[in-house]
Amino acid sequence: MFRKILIANRGEIALRVICACKELGISTVAVYSEADRNSLHVRFADEAVCIGPPRSTQSYLNIPHVISAAEITDVDAIHPGYGFLSENANFAEVCEASRITFIGPTPEILRLMGEKEQARRQMASVGVPILPGSDGILADADTALAAAERIGYPVIIKASAGGGGRGMRVVRQSGDLVSSWETARNEAQQAFGVPDVYVEKFIEHPRHIEFQVLGDKHGHVMHLGERECSIQRRHQKLVEESPSPAMDPKRREELGRKVVDALKTIGYTNAGTVEFLMDEDGSFYFIEMNARVQVEHPVTEMVTNTDIIKAQIRIAAGEKLHDATGPVNFHGHSIECRVNAEDPDTFVPSAGRITTFQLPGGTGVRCLCLAASSAIAGRSWLSSATCLTSSEPSRNRAMSMVTTPPASFTCET
Repeated sequence: MFRKILIANRGEIALRVICACKELGISTVAVYSEADRNSLHVRFADEAVCIGPPRSTQSYLNIPHVISAAEITDVDAIHPGYGFLSENANFAEVCEASRITFIGPTPEILRLMGEKEQARRQMASVGVPILPGSDGILADADTALAAAERIGYPVIIKASAGGGGRGMRVVRQSGDLVSSWETARNEAQQAFGVPDVYVEKFIEHPRHIEFQVLGDKHGHVMHLGERECSIQRRHQKLVEESPSPAMDPKRREELGRKVVDALKTIGYTNAGTVEFLMDEDGSFYFIEMNARVQVEHPVTEMVTNTDIIKAQIRIAAGEKLHDATGPVNFHGHSIECRVNAEDPDTFVPSAGRITTFQLPGGTGVRCLCLAASSAIAGRSWLSSATCLTSSEPSRNRAMSMVTTPPASFTCET
């Protein structure tokens, strides 16, 4: 087992990893930008190192600064959390070269799944259903027009290296395709550093279903059931639940088996999420894989009695899957709601100092948060303040629990 882990992240996921490490008896190192000097993850870690100014490119995304902090504090491993460097294959390679364990998939897998179009082709080759789409990256506007005509409108243009709704455009008629292609390319370039985009069939009113997976270094892969994340705004998830009310045991078994078999084929290790769209006919289509832990991982933890963060650490340390997870027992229903610091009319992130902050509690209620009294909410980063999760024997009771606790949830600015 590791002696000391550096958490290359901030906010709620940094706190979540710190808690898991403490329970495993592992010392922790937090890194922080100058804007996060007084953040909770800095206070709770055993050691903390400032890695740069507030701008993420100069701090949390600065690989030399993160590696320097790891070497100065003599850590065994780095947990990247989610976002920032969590799916950066170059960062994983630098960790290996520095003899520091990267707690996540291998650089090769990160590259494969990081290129969305390449991931689509790989999953299709092992029998996972995908949406009709272009044959690779769209080289020019004429290629985009030809692909859209072949697929049939409406289509959606997506950034190959992207996520989070950036570099995406829905096109319903040929007259709008060229301008949408150019806009998507520009957004992709600005957000991800590469302009590559592809096109696939757009599904109206889909359900968003994702499977949580874990794989060890000994060839074992398992899934921990599915989550439904269909309630979104601007492609950002707002409510997640497990199990999905749209799934039945037969569908879960069939799709889960395909996911596990596909990931065994490519040699997947550590945590990840395989995402699908479900159309109105009940057909499933692979859209992407996130090769990291997700914001909504507590939903799965609460219905399986599995600590996914601890499992990540144990897998990275070389343990076999069944030892890393312990017994997995599916039970009950869990729902997570994201609480954001936003203007209630426009939903634009709203910054401000929190003067009073009190979390709800009780049996079956869990909060994963970065907010605290005296903290500044919504500045520099995403507007997320906390994730409120409930777990109950039935979906109706879980919905009741997740709507009742906010009455005792106080956040004043």
